[in-house]
This record gives sequence, C-alpha cells and structure tokens, in this order.
Amino acid sequence: MIGLISATAAGAAARDRLAAAWPDRTRVYDGPVGDAVRRAFAECEQLVCFLATGAVVRLVAPLLDGKTADPGVVCVDEGGRYAVSLLGGHAGGANDLAREVGAVLGAEPVVTTATDAVGIAGLDTLGLPVEGAVAAVSRALLDGEPVALRAEVAWPLPPLPVAEDGPYAIRVTDRAVEPAEREVLLRPPTLVVGVGASKGAPAEEVLGLIEEALREAGLSPRSVAELATVDAKAEEPGIVGAAARLGVPLVTYGAEELARVEVPNPSDAPLAAVGTPSVAEAAALLGGGELLVPKRKSAARPAMATCAVVRRPGRGRLAVVGLGPGARDLLTPRARAELERASVLVGLDQYVDQIRDLLRPGTRILESGLGAEEERARTAVAEAREGRAVALIGSGDAGVYAMASPALAEASDDIDVVGVPGVTAALAAGAILGAPLGHDHVSISLSDLHTPWEVIERRVRAAAEADIVVTFYNPRSRGRDWQLPKALAILAGHRDPATPVGVVRNASRPDESSRLTTLGALDPATVDMMTVVTVGNTATREIAGRMVTPRGYRWQEEPR
Repeated sequence: MIGLISATAAGAAARDRLAAAWPDRTRVYDGPVGDAVRRAFAECEQLVCFLATGAVVRLVAPLLDGKTADPGVVCVDEGGRYAVSLLGGHAGGANDLAREVGAVLGAEPVVTTATDAVGIAGLDTLGLPVEGAVAAVSRALLDGEPVALRAEVAWPLPPLPVAEDGPYAIRVTDRAVEPAEREVLLRPPTLVVGVGASKGAPAEEVLGLIEEALREAGLSPRSVAELATVDAKAEEPGIVGAAARLGVPLVTYGAEELARVEVPNPSDAPLAAVGTPSVAEAAALLGGGELLVPKRKSAARPAMATCAVVRRPGRGRLAVVGLGPGARDLLTPRARAELERASVLVGLDQYVDQIRDLLRPGTRILESGLGAEEERARTAVAEAREGRAVALIGSGDAGVYAMASPALAEASDDIDVVGVPGVTAALAAGAILGAPLGHDHVSISLSDLHTPWEVIERRVRAAAEADIVVTFYNPRSRGRDWQLPKALAILAGHRDPATPVGVVRNASRPDESSRLTTLGALDPATVDMMTVVTVGNTATREIAGRMVTPRGYRWQEEPR
C-alpha cells in the first residue's frame, strides 16, 4: 500500500489525482502531517508526500530503521513539477515509484541513486537475493574498477560492466558460502525441493528435513525456487506450511505424470498411497536438472516426510521486442525495460541506432544489415540457449512482418520467450489519417520475396470481394514497381474510384508526411518502401479532411 500525505490545498489536489488513478494501491492519511507520516511509515510499503523534501527529511529521520526495512519515500513539490525519490530508491522501490508518479502527474522524476544515474543495473535490483559488500562492489562498478563475474551457475543477468578478474567480485551461486570482503553473492532460484509427506505430517518436520538436507549438501535456502509434490498433497498442511515458511510457491503434479519420471529410489509405499512410485524425487526431477540430494527421510519415528533436491539449469531468456514506428514516445515502457534488462541485443543495424542510447553499459550488440532476418533469429536463440538475457528487436510490432515468427520457429522449449508488443506502422498511419481502421481491416505485404505473388494476389482479391479496409505494407520498391498497381486494380474492380486512400510515409518520424487521395487518383510512383497505403472500403468517407471508416452503429443511421 502507498500512503499519501499532503499539507496544503494544492498538495491535496495532486494527492487526490494520484488516489483516483490508483484506487487499489493508495490510502490517504489525513490529520496533522507529523502524525500522518508516522502512521503511514509504520503501515505502508511506500509513501508519497506532497511536501518539501526538507520537511519530509525531518519527519522521517526519527523513524528510520534500516535500508531493508524502511518504506520507499517520494516527495512531490507544491507545484507538482518534480517527483523526488528521497528514501529507499532500490530496496523500497522509490525510484520506480517516482517515475510512476511523474507519469500520472506530469512531474519530472528525480532519481539520484548513482547506478540509476549512469545506467548501471543496481545489484539490489536484479530480482535475486543479494549478500555481501553491495555498496563497495557497486562503487567499484561506478568507478570503473575491475569487477569479476564468477558464475558458478548460469543465470540470465542484465548487462554489467565486469571483467574476467579483479579485486572485487560478483559471485552467482546457490552454495551456502559466505561472501568474501569485496564480494557480492547473488542467489539465483535454481533449486527445486521435491517433498512427500504422510497425512498429518507437522510443518516443523517437513521444514526441518528440508533445511537439514540443504545444509548437509552445502546449498543455500535462498536459492530454493519452489517446493514440488503430487496433486494429492496439494493441501497437506505440513507441506503448505513449509512452503510458506520458506517463502516459495508450492507446485503440484499428477500421479500419472510423476510415475513416468525415472528415479533412483522408487518405492512401493507412495505407489500404494498416491499412485506413483516416487513423489519427492519425481516431483523435483520433472522439470529436468541434476539430482543433488537423493530422497531422504525425516529423522522422526515413524518418518512422516521425504525430500529430494534438484538443481535446474538456468534458462536463457529471449525477449522479442517491438520498437514501434520510430518515434521515441511510441516506444512502450515494457520495451524500454526489456532493452535495459538484456545483456545481448540482436537487431537490424538501423533499428539498433534508434535505441542505442537506451542500452545499459556493457550490453553486447550483434547487429546486421537488411536481408539477414533468419540469421538474426538463429543468433538470438543461440545466445539465449547459452543462458543469457537477449533482446531481439524489430520495428513496429515484432509479431507483424518482423522478427517474432522466425525467432519462434527457431526456438524450442529450452528457453523462456517473452513477446513485447509495439505500435505497428498501420496503427501509426491510421492515427495520422483519422480513423480508417474503424471497422474490419487487413494488412497485406506486397513483397513477393518470401511469398509467391499468386498467394498475395489471392489475398488481395479476397479482401476486395469481402469489402475490407486494406493496408499495404512494402508497397513498392525500385525492383518491385508493378505489384502495387496490380493490387489497386484488383480493389478497383470492387470499389468506386472515389474510395478514400491514405498514404503515409515514415509515420511518427521527423520526416513524416501524409496525404489523402482516392483509389482512382493515387499515383503508385509516389509510393516507396517507407510508405504504408490504406485503402478504404465502400463505407469509408473523407470527413473534415480525415479518413473515417464508420463502425455501423445504429445511432449513426438514425435521423437527427
């Protein structure tokens, strides 16, 4: 919950705007400001104070407990110009909150955390438990001192300016080790603990068995990703309680599924009880990995719990990112986040140039020219299979005439794939023209480099006969100058020459141009590969200089 505190009418107005935007996330604290801050500080994960930063500093200073315990605090000035991340920038989420508040109120987020200021990923923002000399190693990264990355287990990390060796180190490990003086430990969630239990097994017995197994194997509880068991034990209190105490999810599988897993220690007892010869080992091994701790029983007599521990390999991550039509403000926040997260960027050279300034220091860039789409897809998937965080970029939406389909055709289920939607050229052009896509519409590429012209022509003819608005991608190039006239002729066989046509070149970019014409008047020679052409249907009209395709609402047909 985010506590909101204000002292003046102007502050209260901004406070109420934020409360209206986030009704389920915020709580307004009224009354004397000092009392309100104290109550919110004790009850909320974050605070937004519509007060001067000096006042907030004096109010929260006596309340401070520690970096990991204090809430994140953001201050918004009286004029609503700035949203200042004051306290708990990383641990309390104040840096991100300042950006969110700024987006809602139109305020400039002010973030002074050193790593954020220079674009280096904060070690405490990687989503992994972190131990050791975080401040010292972060300072070394900022100062350009050699910091070694020692990955004992593979895990997809964002780019970090690290070296092969150095006096400082970042160690990625699931081992129960103590950090050295100049070392940070990152704990990736690589361990899966399979658990079996008799009915009524106490949570203390299940938890004690797990902790003992991890301790004797030299493994860190902070790297446990989940507990796994059979469906029949999904609500067993001892197992549910152990998962809650460890702070990890409980995952369950059907007995038939577990029975198909080869295990070193099958038993007749679980087969008779729940229908599989193994619960703990099979549940842990089902997703693959290395069995580090074979099935073991608890020390109680009789033993009521079993467990096994598996290390699953770190899965690479491939984000297929749509950059939008070109304008920076049409690049989505999700796309920005994926660009910052990726340690490897793969893309067409001209698209890389569009977003190069958004990449974190240390990002490895693999760029190539036109015509290498399949090679880029293979490269991106191969990098992800090495356990890296990869972003494969394309213009518009990556799933529309772009990189998503070749990448997903290449990828298998051994990597995680994330699709990041983007604003397409058709949508950007449509917004410029008016509302040409207000009813059913279709996009058709006129490039026959990958699709035979016979197939393209059949699709154009079907759209023409169905009276669907058509947007043509890749309409004309120097080597392909006859396809657009042919497609327009097909449409002209079903639509009036006065049918509105919108032509937009470089939609949303600085040299954007657009015009409205008609199906009969359009000169194909004025169109090139940077242009999209939208041809209306029989209902499309030009209204006040805008291209509009009505949806056909009944009220539009009623007399006024």
